[in-house]
Amino acid sequence: MEIGFTTAAYVVAAVLFILSLGGLSGQESAKRAVWYGIAGMALAVAATLVGPGAGLWMLSVVLIVAGGIIGTIVAKRVQMTEMPQLVAAMHSLVGLAAVFVGYNAYLELGRVLAMSAEEREALEGFAAILAHKDAVEQTILKVEVFLGVFIGAVTFTGSVVAFGKLAGKLTSKATKLPGGHALNAGAALGSLVLLAMFLNGAGLWTLIAMTLLAFFIGYHLIMGIGGADMPVVVSMLNSYSGWAAAAIGFSLGNDLLIVVGALVGSSGAILSYIMCKAMNRSFISVILGGFGNTTGPAMEIDGEQVAIDVDGVAAALDDADSVIIIPGYGMAVAQAQQNVAELTRRLRAKGKTVRFAIHPVAGRLPGHMNVLLAEAKVPYDIVLEMDEINEDFPTTDVAIVIGSNDIVNPAAQEDPGSPIAGMPVLECWKAKQVFVSKRGQGTGYSGIENPLFYKENTRMFYGDAKKSLDDLLTRIQ
Repeated sequence: MEIGFTTAAYVVAAVLFILSLGGLSGQESAKRAVWYGIAGMALAVAATLVGPGAGLWMLSVVLIVAGGIIGTIVAKRVQMTEMPQLVAAMHSLVGLAAVFVGYNAYLELGRVLAMSAEEREALEGFAAILAHKDAVEQTILKVEVFLGVFIGAVTFTGSVVAFGKLAGKLTSKATKLPGGHALNAGAALGSLVLLAMFLNGAGLWTLIAMTLLAFFIGYHLIMGIGGADMPVVVSMLNSYSGWAAAAIGFSLGNDLLIVVGALVGSSGAILSYIMCKAMNRSFISVILGGFGNTTGPAMEIDGEQVAIDVDGVAAALDDADSVIIIPGYGMAVAQAQQNVAELTRRLRAKGKTVRFAIHPVAGRLPGHMNVLLAEAKVPYDIVLEMDEINEDFPTTDVAIVIGSNDIVNPAAQEDPGSPIAGMPVLECWKAKQVFVSKRGQGTGYSGIENPLFYKENTRMFYGDAKKSLDDLLTRIQ
Protein backbone atom coordinates (compact mmCIF):
# COMPACT_ATOMS: atom_id res chain seq x y z
CA MET A 1 0.00 0.00 0.00
CA GLU A 2 2.76 2.43 0.99
CA ILE A 3 4.76 1.64 -2.15
CA GLY A 4 1.72 2.06 -4.39
CA PHE A 5 0.74 5.39 -2.86
CA THR A 6 4.28 6.75 -3.00
CA THR A 7 4.73 5.68 -6.63
CA ALA A 8 1.41 7.25 -7.66
CA ALA A 9 2.23 10.45 -5.76
CA TYR A 10 5.65 10.63 -7.42
CA VAL A 11 4.07 10.28 -10.87
CA VAL A 12 1.62 13.11 -10.14
CA ALA A 13 4.42 15.26 -8.70
CA ALA A 14 6.56 14.65 -11.79
CA VAL A 15 3.66 15.75 -14.04
CA LEU A 16 3.21 18.90 -11.94
CA PHE A 17 6.92 19.71 -12.26
CA ILE A 18 6.74 19.28 -16.04
CA LEU A 19 3.68 21.56 -16.18
CA SER A 20 5.57 24.05 -14.03
CA LEU A 21 8.55 24.16 -16.38
CA GLY A 22 6.27 24.46 -19.39
CA GLY A 23 4.32 27.32 -17.84
CA LEU A 24 7.45 29.28 -17.00
CA SER A 25 8.08 29.77 -20.71
CA GLY A 26 5.43 32.50 -20.84
CA GLN A 27 4.92 35.55 -18.64
CA GLU A 28 1.15 35.18 -18.41
CA SER A 29 1.32 31.51 -17.39
CA ALA A 30 4.32 31.86 -15.04
CA LYS A 31 2.30 32.54 -11.88
CA ARG A 32 0.20 29.42 -12.41
CA ALA A 33 3.38 27.48 -13.18
CA VAL A 34 4.91 28.46 -9.84
CA TRP A 35 1.88 27.05 -8.04
CA TYR A 36 2.23 23.81 -9.99
CA GLY A 37 5.79 23.57 -8.73
CA ILE A 38 4.78 24.31 -5.13
CA ALA A 39 2.03 21.67 -5.24
CA GLY A 40 4.38 19.13 -6.80
CA MET A 41 7.05 19.65 -4.15
CA ALA A 42 4.54 19.51 -1.29
CA LEU A 43 3.15 16.24 -2.66
CA ALA A 44 6.65 14.80 -3.13
CA VAL A 45 7.68 15.62 0.45
CA ALA A 46 4.45 14.22 1.89
CA ALA A 47 4.75 11.00 -0.13
CA THR A 48 8.35 10.53 0.97
CA LEU A 49 7.49 11.02 4.64
CA VAL A 50 4.81 8.33 4.56
CA GLY A 51 6.52 6.06 2.03
CA PRO A 52 8.31 2.76 2.60
CA GLY A 53 11.28 2.95 4.95
CA ALA A 54 10.29 6.37 6.27
CA GLY A 55 11.16 7.11 9.88
CA LEU A 56 12.34 9.82 12.27
CA TRP A 57 9.17 11.75 11.49
CA MET A 58 9.58 14.19 14.34
CA LEU A 59 13.10 15.12 13.21
CA SER A 60 11.90 15.39 9.61
CA VAL A 61 9.03 17.69 10.56
CA VAL A 62 11.33 19.86 12.70
CA LEU A 63 13.82 20.20 9.83
CA ILE A 64 11.08 20.99 7.30
CA VAL A 65 9.53 23.63 9.54
CA ALA A 66 12.94 25.14 10.34
CA GLY A 67 13.86 25.23 6.66
CA GLY A 68 10.53 26.81 5.79
CA ILE A 69 10.96 29.52 8.41
CA ILE A 70 14.51 30.31 7.29
CA GLY A 71 13.41 30.35 3.64
CA THR A 72 10.53 32.70 4.38
CA ILE A 73 12.75 35.11 6.29
CA VAL A 74 15.39 35.12 3.55
CA ALA A 75 12.80 35.57 0.78
CA LYS A 76 11.24 38.57 2.54
CA ARG A 77 14.58 40.25 3.19
CA VAL A 78 16.13 39.77 -0.23
CA GLN A 79 15.53 42.59 -2.71
CA MET A 80 14.91 41.91 -6.39
CA THR A 81 18.39 43.26 -7.11
CA GLU A 82 19.80 40.46 -4.97
CA MET A 83 17.90 37.64 -6.66
CA PRO A 84 20.87 36.51 -8.82
CA GLN A 85 23.11 35.96 -5.81
CA LEU A 86 20.24 34.30 -3.90
CA VAL A 87 19.77 31.83 -6.75
CA ALA A 88 23.51 31.13 -6.75
CA ALA A 89 23.39 30.55 -2.99
CA MET A 90 20.49 28.10 -3.39
CA HIS A 91 22.46 26.18 -6.01
CA SER A 92 25.36 25.87 -3.57
CA LEU A 93 23.03 24.26 -1.01
CA VAL A 94 21.83 21.72 -3.57
CA GLY A 95 25.43 20.84 -4.39
CA LEU A 96 26.39 20.49 -0.73
CA ALA A 97 23.33 18.32 -0.07
CA ALA A 98 24.41 16.02 -2.91
CA VAL A 99 27.85 15.69 -1.32
CA PHE A 100 26.42 14.81 2.08
CA VAL A 101 23.91 12.32 0.67
CA GLY A 102 26.62 10.66 -1.38
CA TYR A 103 28.89 10.22 1.63
CA ASN A 104 25.99 8.90 3.67
CA ALA A 105 25.11 6.35 0.97
CA TYR A 106 28.71 5.09 0.83
CA LEU A 107 29.04 4.85 4.61
CA GLU A 108 25.67 3.09 4.85
CA LEU A 109 26.82 0.58 2.22
CA GLY A 110 29.90 -0.17 4.30
CA ARG A 111 27.79 -0.62 7.42
CA VAL A 112 25.39 -3.01 5.68
CA LEU A 113 28.17 -5.09 4.14
CA ALA A 114 29.74 -5.54 7.59
CA MET A 115 26.53 -7.18 8.89
CA SER A 116 25.74 -10.86 8.98
CA ALA A 117 23.11 -12.36 6.66
CA GLU A 118 20.63 -12.61 9.55
CA GLU A 119 21.10 -8.97 10.48
CA ARG A 120 20.57 -7.86 6.89
CA GLU A 121 17.21 -9.61 6.71
CA ALA A 122 15.89 -7.34 9.48
CA LEU A 123 16.85 -4.12 7.69
CA GLU A 124 14.29 -1.68 6.28
CA GLY A 125 14.27 1.24 3.86
CA PHE A 126 17.47 2.25 2.07
CA ALA A 127 19.57 -0.16 4.12
CA ALA A 128 17.37 -3.06 2.93
CA ILE A 129 17.88 -1.97 -0.69
CA LEU A 130 21.64 -2.00 -0.17
CA ALA A 131 21.49 -5.41 1.51
CA HIS A 132 20.02 -7.03 -1.60
CA LYS A 133 22.54 -5.60 -4.08
CA ASP A 134 25.00 -8.03 -5.65
CA ALA A 135 28.63 -7.18 -6.44
CA VAL A 136 27.84 -5.60 -9.83
CA GLU A 137 25.04 -3.47 -8.37
CA GLN A 138 27.34 -2.34 -5.56
CA THR A 139 29.89 -1.21 -8.14
CA ILE A 140 27.20 0.71 -10.03
CA LEU A 141 26.14 2.33 -6.75
CA LYS A 142 29.72 3.42 -6.09
CA VAL A 143 29.90 5.02 -9.56
CA GLU A 144 26.62 6.84 -8.88
CA VAL A 145 27.87 8.04 -5.50
CA PHE A 146 31.18 9.18 -6.97
CA LEU A 147 29.52 11.13 -9.78
CA GLY A 148 26.93 12.66 -7.43
CA VAL A 149 29.60 13.83 -5.00
CA PHE A 150 31.82 15.14 -7.81
CA ILE A 151 29.08 17.16 -9.51
CA GLY A 152 27.75 18.33 -6.14
CA ALA A 153 31.18 19.51 -4.99
CA VAL A 154 31.80 21.39 -8.26
CA THR A 155 28.35 22.97 -7.97
CA PHE A 156 28.93 23.98 -4.34
CA THR A 157 32.19 25.91 -4.69
CA GLY A 158 31.24 27.20 -8.15
CA SER A 159 28.00 28.61 -6.75
CA VAL A 160 29.78 30.16 -3.78
CA VAL A 161 32.17 31.94 -6.15
CA ALA A 162 29.25 33.02 -8.36
CA PHE A 163 27.52 34.41 -5.27
CA GLY A 164 30.67 36.35 -4.38
CA LYS A 165 31.00 37.83 -7.87
CA LEU A 166 27.34 38.78 -8.12
CA ALA A 167 27.32 40.29 -4.63
CA GLY A 168 30.45 42.31 -5.36
CA LYS A 169 32.48 40.49 -2.72
CA LEU A 170 34.81 39.05 -5.37
CA THR A 171 36.18 40.69 -8.50
CA SER A 172 33.97 40.37 -11.57
CA LYS A 173 37.05 39.97 -13.78
CA ALA A 174 38.07 36.54 -15.08
CA THR A 175 40.84 35.35 -12.74
CA LYS A 176 42.90 32.19 -13.11
CA LEU A 177 45.89 30.71 -11.35
CA PRO A 178 49.09 30.22 -13.39
CA GLY A 179 48.56 27.26 -15.70
CA GLY A 180 44.78 27.80 -15.41
CA HIS A 181 43.21 25.25 -17.78
CA ALA A 182 46.02 22.73 -17.19
CA LEU A 183 45.19 22.79 -13.47
CA ASN A 184 41.52 22.12 -14.19
CA ALA A 185 42.38 19.30 -16.58
CA GLY A 186 44.84 17.83 -14.08
CA ALA A 187 42.24 17.88 -11.32
CA ALA A 188 39.71 16.18 -13.62
CA LEU A 189 42.20 13.48 -14.62
CA GLY A 190 43.13 13.02 -10.97
CA SER A 191 39.45 12.47 -10.19
CA LEU A 192 39.25 9.74 -12.85
CA VAL A 193 42.26 7.99 -11.31
CA LEU A 194 40.65 8.23 -7.90
CA LEU A 195 37.43 6.76 -9.34
CA ALA A 196 39.34 3.69 -10.54
CA MET A 197 40.96 3.32 -7.12
CA PHE A 198 37.62 3.86 -5.38
CA LEU A 199 35.97 1.08 -7.40
CA ASN A 200 38.87 -1.25 -6.60
CA GLY A 201 38.32 -0.86 -2.86
CA ALA A 202 40.90 1.80 -1.98
CA GLY A 203 38.50 3.19 0.62
CA LEU A 204 36.97 6.42 1.84
CA TRP A 205 40.12 8.50 1.40
CA THR A 206 39.75 8.39 -2.41
CA LEU A 207 36.24 9.86 -2.12
CA ILE A 208 37.56 12.61 0.16
CA ALA A 209 40.47 13.36 -2.17
CA MET A 210 38.13 13.57 -5.16
CA THR A 211 35.83 15.90 -3.24
CA LEU A 212 38.72 18.27 -2.58
CA LEU A 213 39.71 18.22 -6.26
CA ALA A 214 36.10 18.86 -7.28
CA PHE A 215 35.90 21.77 -4.83
CA PHE A 216 38.97 23.24 -6.56
CA ILE A 217 37.53 22.69 -10.04
CA GLY A 218 34.28 24.45 -9.13
CA TYR A 219 36.17 27.37 -7.59
CA HIS A 220 38.68 27.77 -10.41
CA LEU A 221 36.18 27.31 -13.25
CA ILE A 222 33.87 30.09 -12.08
CA MET A 223 36.71 32.41 -11.06
CA GLY A 224 37.88 32.11 -14.67
CA ILE A 225 34.59 33.47 -16.02
CA GLY A 226 34.16 37.24 -16.36
CA GLY A 227 31.24 39.38 -15.26
CA ALA A 228 29.74 39.66 -18.75
CA ASP A 229 29.10 35.90 -18.73
CA MET A 230 27.62 35.66 -15.23
CA PRO A 231 23.99 35.21 -16.40
CA VAL A 232 25.15 32.11 -18.29
CA VAL A 233 27.05 30.93 -15.20
CA VAL A 234 23.92 31.11 -13.02
CA SER A 235 21.98 29.08 -15.58
CA MET A 236 24.85 26.61 -15.94
CA LEU A 237 25.12 26.06 -12.20
CA ASN A 238 21.39 25.43 -12.14
CA SER A 239 22.02 22.65 -14.65
CA TYR A 240 24.86 21.23 -12.55
CA SER A 241 22.65 21.11 -9.46
CA GLY A 242 20.05 19.16 -11.42
CA TRP A 243 22.53 16.54 -12.60
CA ALA A 244 23.88 16.23 -9.06
CA ALA A 245 20.34 15.57 -7.81
CA ALA A 246 19.74 13.01 -10.57
CA ALA A 247 22.96 11.15 -9.71
CA ILE A 248 21.99 11.03 -6.04
CA GLY A 249 18.51 9.89 -7.07
CA PHE A 250 20.09 6.85 -8.72
CA SER A 251 22.11 6.19 -5.57
CA LEU A 252 19.03 6.33 -3.34
CA GLY A 253 16.77 4.51 -5.79
CA ASN A 254 14.41 7.52 -5.76
CA ASP A 255 12.63 7.76 -9.12
CA LEU A 256 11.22 11.23 -8.53
CA LEU A 257 14.63 12.66 -7.65
CA ILE A 258 15.99 11.20 -10.88
CA VAL A 259 13.18 12.73 -12.95
CA VAL A 260 13.33 16.14 -11.27
CA GLY A 261 17.12 16.22 -11.46
CA ALA A 262 17.02 15.38 -15.16
CA LEU A 263 14.39 18.08 -15.78
CA VAL A 264 16.42 20.73 -13.97
CA GLY A 265 19.69 19.60 -15.50
CA SER A 266 18.45 19.48 -19.08
CA SER A 267 16.42 22.71 -18.89
CA GLY A 268 19.39 24.53 -17.34
CA ALA A 269 21.72 23.21 -20.04
CA ILE A 270 19.29 24.24 -22.81
CA LEU A 271 18.89 27.72 -21.30
CA SER A 272 22.67 28.08 -20.99
CA TYR A 273 23.07 27.13 -24.66
CA ILE A 274 20.40 29.62 -25.73
CA MET A 275 22.05 32.38 -23.72
CA CYS A 276 25.50 31.55 -25.10
CA LYS A 277 24.05 31.79 -28.60
CA ALA A 278 22.48 35.15 -27.70
CA MET A 279 25.91 36.37 -26.54
CA ASN A 280 27.85 34.78 -29.43
CA ARG A 281 29.74 32.72 -26.89
CA SER A 282 31.01 29.18 -27.27
CA PHE A 283 29.02 27.00 -24.87
CA ILE A 284 32.03 24.73 -24.32
CA SER A 285 34.29 27.74 -23.76
CA VAL A 286 32.04 29.19 -21.07
CA ILE A 287 31.54 25.95 -19.13
CA LEU A 288 35.30 25.36 -19.21
CA GLY A 289 35.99 28.72 -17.61
CA GLY A 290 36.58 30.78 -20.74
CA PHE A 291 38.81 28.27 -22.57
CA GLY A 292 39.84 29.59 -25.97
CA ASN A 293 38.67 33.19 -25.44
CA THR A 294 41.11 35.69 -26.88
CA THR A 295 40.73 39.43 -27.25
CA GLY A 296 42.89 42.09 -28.81
CA PRO A 297 43.49 45.68 -27.74
CA ALA A 298 40.33 47.72 -27.24
CA MET A 299 39.36 50.16 -29.98
CA GLU A 300 40.08 53.80 -29.19
CA ILE A 301 36.98 55.95 -28.68
CA ASP A 302 36.88 59.53 -29.91
CA GLY A 303 34.62 62.25 -28.56
CA GLU A 304 33.13 62.95 -25.17
CA GLN A 305 30.07 62.09 -23.19
CA VAL A 306 27.49 64.88 -23.46
CA ALA A 307 25.12 65.34 -20.54
CA ILE A 308 21.49 66.43 -20.67
CA ASP A 309 19.24 67.72 -17.91
CA VAL A 310 15.76 66.57 -16.97
CA ASP A 311 14.06 69.39 -18.90
CA GLY A 312 15.83 68.35 -22.08
CA VAL A 313 14.70 64.75 -21.69
CA ALA A 314 11.13 65.83 -20.93
CA ALA A 315 11.02 68.06 -24.00
CA ALA A 316 12.30 65.28 -26.26
CA LEU A 317 9.74 62.83 -24.90
CA ASP A 318 6.99 65.40 -25.37
CA ASP A 319 7.90 65.71 -29.06
CA ALA A 320 8.38 61.96 -29.62
CA ASP A 321 5.76 59.64 -31.07
CA SER A 322 7.59 56.37 -30.43
CA VAL A 323 9.74 55.41 -27.44
CA ILE A 324 11.69 52.24 -26.67
CA ILE A 325 12.91 51.67 -23.10
CA ILE A 326 15.86 49.35 -22.49
CA PRO A 327 16.13 48.28 -18.84
CA GLY A 328 19.28 46.82 -17.28
CA TYR A 329 20.80 45.94 -13.95
CA GLY A 330 21.14 49.63 -13.04
CA MET A 331 17.34 49.88 -12.98
CA ALA A 332 17.23 46.94 -10.58
CA VAL A 333 19.89 48.45 -8.31
CA ALA A 334 18.04 51.76 -8.13
CA GLN A 335 14.70 49.93 -7.70
CA ALA A 336 13.32 52.22 -10.38
CA GLN A 337 10.92 49.77 -12.03
CA GLN A 338 7.86 51.43 -10.51
CA ASN A 339 8.99 54.82 -11.80
CA VAL A 340 9.60 53.31 -15.24
CA ALA A 341 6.10 51.81 -15.21
CA GLU A 342 4.57 55.16 -14.22
CA LEU A 343 6.50 56.95 -16.97
CA THR A 344 5.19 54.37 -19.42
CA ARG A 345 1.59 54.90 -18.31
CA ARG A 346 1.84 58.67 -18.65
CA LEU A 347 3.46 58.54 -22.08
CA ARG A 348 0.89 56.05 -23.36
CA ALA A 349 -1.89 58.23 -21.96
CA LYS A 350 -0.57 60.98 -24.25
CA GLY A 351 -1.01 58.67 -27.24
CA LYS A 352 2.66 57.76 -27.62
CA THR A 353 3.87 54.26 -28.55
CA VAL A 354 6.01 52.91 -25.72
CA ARG A 355 7.67 49.50 -25.77
CA PHE A 356 10.41 47.69 -23.87
CA ALA A 357 13.38 45.93 -25.46
CA ILE A 358 14.71 42.98 -23.46
CA HIS A 359 18.05 41.37 -24.21
CA PRO A 360 18.31 37.65 -23.31
CA VAL A 361 21.08 38.37 -20.80
CA ALA A 362 19.89 41.72 -19.43
CA GLY A 363 20.63 41.93 -15.71
CA ARG A 364 22.51 39.16 -13.95
CA LEU A 365 19.92 36.42 -14.13
CA PRO A 366 17.84 34.97 -16.99
CA GLY A 367 14.52 36.84 -17.11
CA HIS A 368 15.66 39.38 -14.48
CA MET A 369 14.18 42.40 -16.31
CA ASN A 370 10.95 40.58 -17.18
CA VAL A 371 10.35 39.84 -13.50
CA LEU A 372 10.99 43.45 -12.47
CA LEU A 373 8.64 44.83 -15.12
CA ALA A 374 5.95 42.30 -14.24
CA GLU A 375 6.32 43.32 -10.60
CA ALA A 376 5.65 46.93 -11.66
CA LYS A 377 2.61 45.78 -13.67
CA VAL A 378 3.98 46.76 -17.07
CA PRO A 379 1.68 45.14 -19.71
CA TYR A 380 3.19 41.95 -21.11
CA ASP A 381 2.34 42.83 -24.71
CA ILE A 382 4.70 45.82 -24.82
CA VAL A 383 7.68 43.88 -23.42
CA LEU A 384 9.50 42.48 -26.46
CA GLU A 385 12.58 40.33 -26.92
CA MET A 386 15.63 41.55 -28.84
CA ASP A 387 14.81 39.67 -32.04
CA GLU A 388 11.29 41.11 -32.10
CA ILE A 389 12.23 44.77 -31.71
CA ASN A 390 15.78 45.32 -32.95
CA GLU A 391 14.74 46.25 -36.49
CA ASP A 392 12.41 48.97 -35.17
CA PHE A 393 15.11 51.25 -33.73
CA PRO A 394 15.73 53.20 -36.99
CA THR A 395 12.08 54.35 -36.97
CA THR A 396 12.05 55.15 -33.23
CA ASP A 397 12.16 58.74 -32.00
CA VAL A 398 13.66 58.13 -28.56
CA ALA A 399 15.46 55.19 -27.00
CA ILE A 400 15.93 55.32 -23.23
CA VAL A 401 18.65 53.13 -21.75
CA ILE A 402 18.30 52.61 -18.00
CA GLY A 403 21.33 51.04 -16.37
CA SER A 404 22.47 48.88 -19.30
CA ASN A 405 25.96 48.61 -20.74
CA ASP A 406 27.07 45.49 -22.61
CA ILE A 407 23.69 44.72 -24.18
CA VAL A 408 23.66 48.12 -25.97
CA ASN A 409 27.37 48.27 -26.75
CA PRO A 410 28.20 48.98 -30.44
CA ALA A 411 31.70 47.58 -29.84
CA ALA A 412 30.15 44.14 -30.24
CA GLN A 413 29.74 44.97 -33.95
CA GLU A 414 32.46 47.55 -34.51
CA ASP A 415 35.47 46.27 -32.53
CA PRO A 416 36.82 42.79 -33.41
CA GLY A 417 39.14 42.99 -30.40
CA SER A 418 36.38 43.62 -27.87
CA PRO A 419 35.63 40.91 -25.27
CA ILE A 420 32.02 41.01 -26.53
CA ALA A 421 32.86 41.02 -30.25
CA GLY A 422 30.11 39.32 -32.25
CA MET A 423 27.61 39.37 -29.40
CA PRO A 424 24.10 40.30 -30.62
CA VAL A 425 23.11 43.61 -29.01
CA LEU A 426 20.16 45.99 -28.96
CA GLU A 427 20.98 48.50 -31.70
CA CYS A 428 19.53 51.49 -29.86
CA TRP A 429 22.08 53.92 -31.37
CA LYS A 430 20.05 53.71 -34.60
CA ALA A 431 17.19 55.61 -32.94
CA LYS A 432 16.92 59.35 -33.62
CA GLN A 433 17.82 60.19 -30.01
CA VAL A 434 19.27 58.07 -27.23
CA PHE A 435 19.15 58.96 -23.54
CA VAL A 436 21.30 56.91 -21.17
CA SER A 437 20.37 56.97 -17.49
CA LYS A 438 23.58 56.19 -15.64
CA ARG A 439 25.14 56.98 -12.27
CA GLY A 440 28.47 58.13 -13.69
CA GLN A 441 31.05 57.55 -16.38
CA GLY A 442 32.18 54.11 -15.17
CA THR A 443 32.40 51.08 -17.44
CA GLY A 444 29.87 48.91 -15.59
CA TYR A 445 30.03 45.42 -14.14
CA SER A 446 32.01 43.78 -16.95
CA GLY A 447 34.55 46.63 -17.21
CA ILE A 448 34.05 47.14 -20.98
CA GLU A 449 34.01 50.68 -22.40
CA ASN A 450 30.89 51.59 -24.41
CA PRO A 451 31.16 53.75 -27.57
CA LEU A 452 27.38 54.36 -27.42
CA PHE A 453 27.96 56.98 -24.72
CA TYR A 454 30.08 59.03 -27.13
CA LYS A 455 27.85 59.00 -30.21
CA GLU A 456 26.43 62.27 -31.55
CA ASN A 457 22.79 61.30 -30.98
CA THR A 458 23.40 60.09 -27.41
CA ARG A 459 22.94 62.20 -24.30
CA MET A 460 23.86 61.09 -20.79
CA PHE A 461 21.17 61.54 -18.15
CA TYR A 462 23.42 61.24 -15.10
CA GLY A 463 22.25 60.31 -11.62
CA ASP A 464 20.51 57.57 -9.68
CA ALA A 465 17.85 56.11 -11.99
CA LYS A 466 15.04 56.34 -9.44
CA LYS A 467 15.79 59.95 -8.52
CA SER A 468 16.26 60.93 -12.17
CA LEU A 469 12.92 59.41 -13.10
CA ASP A 470 11.25 61.06 -10.09
CA ASP A 471 12.42 64.41 -11.46
CA LEU A 472 11.32 63.48 -14.97
CA LEU A 473 7.84 62.49 -13.81
CA THR A 474 7.30 65.97 -12.35
CA ARG A 475 7.70 67.33 -15.90
CA ILE A 476 5.43 64.79 -17.58
CA GLN A 477 1.83 64.92 -16.41
